[in-house]
Amino acid sequence: MQTRLTLKYRLYANRRNRALVQQIDLAGIIWNHLTALQRRYYRRFGGYIGKWRMMKHIAKLRNGCRSEWRKVGSQAVQSIVERHDAAYRRFFEYKSGKRTRKAGAPRFRKVKQYPSFTLKQAGWKYLGDNRIRIGAHIYKFALSRPLVGEMALCARCTIKTVTVKRDKAGRLFVCFSVVQELEVNETSTNRIGGFDFGLKTFLTDDAGRTYQSPQFLRTHLAEIARLNRALARKRQGSGNRRKAKRRLALAHARVADKRRDSHFKLAQRLLDEYDVLCFEDLNIDGMKRLWGRKVSDLGFAEFVSILASGAKLRGKTVIQIDRFLPSSQVCSGCGSRQPMSLEERVFACRACGAVLDRDHNAARNIRSWGVNSGVEGVRRLHAASLV
Repeated sequence: MQTRLTLKYRLYANRRNRALVQQIDLAGIIWNHLTALQRRYYRRFGGYIGKWRMMKHIAKLRNGCRSEWRKVGSQAVQSIVERHDAAYRRFFEYKSGKRTRKAGAPRFRKVKQYPSFTLKQAGWKYLGDNRIRIGAHIYKFALSRPLVGEMALCARCTIKTVTVKRDKAGRLFVCFSVVQELEVNETSTNRIGGFDFGLKTFLTDDAGRTYQSPQFLRTHLAEIARLNRALARKRQGSGNRRKAKRRLALAHARVADKRRDSHFKLAQRLLDEYDVLCFEDLNIDGMKRLWGRKVSDLGFAEFVSILASGAKLRGKTVIQIDRFLPSSQVCSGCGSRQPMSLEERVFACRACGAVLDRDHNAARNIRSWGVNSGVEGVRRLHAASLV
């Protein structure tokens, strides 16, 4: 099976990294220049400038009064214009009714917070092991896993693009987008699992087992509050404020890294045990408005995304049922429905007398509806035939 993967590695800190930071800043300036031009054109004519005209305009500026933009590779500039153009096309498709999902026009970005630039065929060369040449400099990155497949170099794999990324804490990463031939593992457990997401218990499966979340943000709240107070005391524009801001961003980055690592480990554990995994498609934004920070700390949407990606590589299936199906209010034994408030944590069926935990009952319903292709509102994030 041929698939496209993105492998991300942390760049080692070095003085020559300043050249990459400068290129990211210039990419942000180019983005803002495009945004200003497009907004002025939209106000006057109600449309937007095509990408070919915009590329020609940027090339003229690079060879003229904006010669410093030439520090950013020509293909990186093309990538910026293409992404900007794609954003405007989505915006106009939404305005015309061709697109149902809301899409806004591109916005101005803070230059120091602009995230990345992308190189395609030119401007870089992979030198093997953990070294890569970008422009005139050679950079080293932490080779946390083999770059391609099981070997550092593989004839069946091709590096398509290289992206230099900067996070909010100022850390630099190099991301390789590779096309790779993978051999799907055909070992099967012939097991189907249903899982219900909850605030008190992260996941409850149809067998009644529970999976807890460490809630990393909650455990680091005291440290983050202290860093926020330290930042508030610093004078605007000072060097100390810049350092305090970076320390706060690093604390948030550590929390996000721990949460993501926990999600990957749990996803691998579930994929080892099940061939088909059924979940409920939840309105995460609505849940955040009701319960706030805890929903973000659990990161259920990120977990499902990681699980779906892993299922694709391993030939497993992830199914999501519609969020409006009453999984908590229907008896998993006899199918009768009775209303329940959120405070009620035990489901006691008035028809058949079954008594079980609310989340356990919901997980059993999710499993039953997930494997029934005739149920309206069932969609598959990744489908693979069972062995």
